[in-house]
Amino acid sequence: MLLYRLSAVSQTLARWGRRSHRGGGLLSRCVSISSGRCLDVSPGEDNAQPAEEGSPQTLYRDTVFLPRTEFPMKLTGQQLLDREVQIQQECGFAELYSWQRERKAKKEFCLHDGPPYANGDPHVGHALNKILKDIRNRFEMLRGRRVHYIPGWDCHGLPIELKALGQLGTSGLSPLQIRQKAREFAEGAIVRQKAAFQRWGVMADWEQCYYTFDGTYEAAQLKVFQEMHSKGLVYQDYKPVFWSPSSRTALAEAELEYNPEHVSRAIYATFPLITLPPKVASEEGLENISVLVWTTQPWTIPSNQAVCYMPNSQYSVVKRADNSQLLLIATERIASLGTLLGTELHSVATFTGSQLEGGICKHPTITDKQVPLLPANHVTMTKGTGLVHTAPAHGMEDYSVASHFNLSVECVVDEDGRFTELAGPELQSLSVMTEGTDKVISMLKESGSLVLEEQCVHSYPYDWRTKQPMIIRPSKQWFINTESLKAKAKEALQKVQILPESARSSLLVMLDRRTYWCISRQRCWGVPIPVFYHKETGEPLLTKHTVTHIAELFKDKGSNCWWELPIEALLPPEVLKKSKAGPVSDYVRGEDVLDIWFDSGASWAAVLEESDSKADLYVEGKDQLGGWFQSSLLTSVAVRNKAPYKSLVVHGFAVGEKGEKMSKSLGNVVDPDDVINGTKDGRLPAYGADVLRWWVAESNVFSEVQIGPSALNSARDSISKLRNTLRFLLGNLQGFDPQVHAVDPQQMYYIDQYMLHLLREYSMKVTDAYSEFDAGRVIRVLQAFITRDLSSFYFSIIKDRMYCDPEDSLGRRSCQTALEEILDGVTRSVAPVLPHLAEEVYLHAPGHAKKETLFKSGWIKSSSVWRRPGLEEAVEGACAIRDSFLSLIHGKNISQYDLTIAIEPGLLFELMESLQEEPTSTTSQLAELMMAARVNLTNKLPRDLHPDAPVSHGTFLINLEGGVIREDSPYSIAVMPASAARCPRCRRYTAESADCLCPRCHTMISQAH
Repeated sequence: MLLYRLSAVSQTLARWGRRSHRGGGLLSRCVSISSGRCLDVSPGEDNAQPAEEGSPQTLYRDTVFLPRTEFPMKLTGQQLLDREVQIQQECGFAELYSWQRERKAKKEFCLHDGPPYANGDPHVGHALNKILKDIRNRFEMLRGRRVHYIPGWDCHGLPIELKALGQLGTSGLSPLQIRQKAREFAEGAIVRQKAAFQRWGVMADWEQCYYTFDGTYEAAQLKVFQEMHSKGLVYQDYKPVFWSPSSRTALAEAELEYNPEHVSRAIYATFPLITLPPKVASEEGLENISVLVWTTQPWTIPSNQAVCYMPNSQYSVVKRADNSQLLLIATERIASLGTLLGTELHSVATFTGSQLEGGICKHPTITDKQVPLLPANHVTMTKGTGLVHTAPAHGMEDYSVASHFNLSVECVVDEDGRFTELAGPELQSLSVMTEGTDKVISMLKESGSLVLEEQCVHSYPYDWRTKQPMIIRPSKQWFINTESLKAKAKEALQKVQILPESARSSLLVMLDRRTYWCISRQRCWGVPIPVFYHKETGEPLLTKHTVTHIAELFKDKGSNCWWELPIEALLPPEVLKKSKAGPVSDYVRGEDVLDIWFDSGASWAAVLEESDSKADLYVEGKDQLGGWFQSSLLTSVAVRNKAPYKSLVVHGFAVGEKGEKMSKSLGNVVDPDDVINGTKDGRLPAYGADVLRWWVAESNVFSEVQIGPSALNSARDSISKLRNTLRFLLGNLQGFDPQVHAVDPQQMYYIDQYMLHLLREYSMKVTDAYSEFDAGRVIRVLQAFITRDLSSFYFSIIKDRMYCDPEDSLGRRSCQTALEEILDGVTRSVAPVLPHLAEEVYLHAPGHAKKETLFKSGWIKSSSVWRRPGLEEAVEGACAIRDSFLSLIHGKNISQYDLTIAIEPGLLFELMESLQEEPTSTTSQLAELMMAARVNLTNKLPRDLHPDAPVSHGTFLINLEGGVIREDSPYSIAVMPASAARCPRCRRYTAESADCLCPRCHTMISQAH
């Protein structure tokens, strides 16, 4: 059996092209390189002192092949900035997107760009988002896919309108004047943002972007609107909506910000029962009962139409110990309410909620008004009294109760958030959130209904633009019936990959919360809702024919024509006839515009090339779970019964260095322009675009992403280390032409073959990480490969061979072949993250035409020939022995020792013998791997070993042929000081005497002369 295994190993090794090239030893001194030439440094130990001119140490320095390259070690300040811009120009960054769109490709990759808002300067949130997208796009392009990526901007909406008008307001301005100013403002913001995105190295055709104020975009949007209307999903109704008194318009859920520190004046108030429920009336002694309610919005009390209870819960009539008042409350709220009121509450009688049916209360502020007790499933027991004051005009759930029981939904609050005359003379013109609330509480006191007032700190919706509190009030608006779309939307989401997966539940929760979507806005900077109203009846005219005609006009003239053209052009006779409408004189055009979330949510229809197409990926911040992700999903499902995306990536927000939200008042706002160009006060140096990109790639983008000097300095230092590694590779490739000098893999030294094997594994890990949208893992894999496999291992081993072997020797060319592949692989692997550095390296790298650019030349080229499992065992077995060697000498100079390795005949011995055929050698591959002066390979340690010689024993598990061959192989090593003298040229302890060259160096010098 043993003979069979040895034979199998022999065959495996034979397939490698079993050779025993001498490997040389360690040049452990670090080499400094200046641009274009090597410094006057000879190979030697780490502690070597500068040698005097003419000494033996300097005699042979010109015969040593130290690294040479024009690639600069460091770029800082203006030199760095100029070089990045120069790279963009020389390497065709501006033309790259168009080039790759025109090439033939088997597969296409579509990343649909969510439009940033055109209302200000670029910020780090933009940088995080755009660079994340660009990293993926560049990776896909390098892989050979044709990338579809069209940048866009969301150009409508109130924030732009408010900023454009500034202090002017809308007073005295026509809609067209307002629109012109808003458009000019948006265009200016787009110019600034676009320039920043280009400077960051984002790949796109920047002349072919999409803008939501373009006529062609607006026409596509109206087509989506028309199709949803034809399916009955768009309707007009009078119902409560989120209303912003500060901007005088309705808002959608996605446009709200919740302030967790909002303070409300919450009240407990009584509604006297004037008609007892039959079950309550049958109990003796229960008279003068009042229903106790709680609300954080006292101003809604005048609009009360009912008090709701939970049918399946228990309710009790309780008597206050301090004044004998009888109150009806939920049984489970007795204890907490007693504590709150500062008195004991004694239960007198208990009923189920359903037994309260038929009860009627007296309204506390409106004389002669009566309100019923009604069942409702939205009543909760976690706070309040378990009985809910119901004002259908000012609550979504209240409105549902009103719809079911046909209650009035009369609104007594105007668009400015003030009580109208319908609220009565005491309240008229008072702002509901301030003096209106004061007055209502005063009225409750006067009627004896106020039981308690308290300050309530809770989360409350604010207008995301004006930062002022919202109210809920009914208004005649246009809505999308999302209730009928939810099931389809959820089904479509099951087929969508979401990263991180935890975001899926948030998306579903926000989808569930939206029972309807208010899409009309009372502004003029937006896409007009293409509806006409009958002058007398107010009935809307909205048909397939009217919308199609308006869409064609928008496509040709832009949406300004809604105000510019006479109504006869908007409603020509043929359209009226097809729509079966009366004369044009009967109609007026509508004044509302579409919600900007509908604007951007229809982008799939306007931007994706085919009407039935689906983007591979949407990438946006977590705020879009209730915004663009959702509006895009709902519109696409409504029109096409499918999601517009195959995958979603949801990233976090950029925050300060300590995790705090950025704000000007805290002084922690990081401007990406300052990151690149530096600040005038010197607080930030000029980092350049690649540092910004590395920061994005390295961060855990699925949580909050911290940025500040520490993070940026760390990114800069990491790039500097990478740059020096790449420079070392370039320097050692001086004079190497892969087309001429490359060595066939099977003829290469085993350590070089092994590095190609590791490079192949590295490239697969990097490819997987990019594919899984994990650029952070790419960085970690890169740094581990450079630190562990290159700098600490391979570079240390091969320096002597590279510097001291003949220039055109097989050993040196073998090493250069591996170094060129490593340089190429590492450069390509980091290119999506650091395109400027990658192209700069490529300009200096050998083996390609001068005008060729990296991004036009493909992804990492790894070969299956590089995968050599048997060779892996040989090299890693040697490394295990070397580790034992290092542990014996405890940090001393490894090159000053001879090493004896004793292994009994077997697999491990055959593997080591493949690296050194001779029993003793100073030039074998095993000696190079051990980095020792001499290696003796034997079956057992010699008997005449010096008694003080350090000895160590170990084992190495061999696993070959996929586990078919396994053997735990023991070995022993012994260490002795080097028996030879140090060679004055290569500094290895392989010379006969101190003033003589070693045989290798002597041969080379002789041949040179």
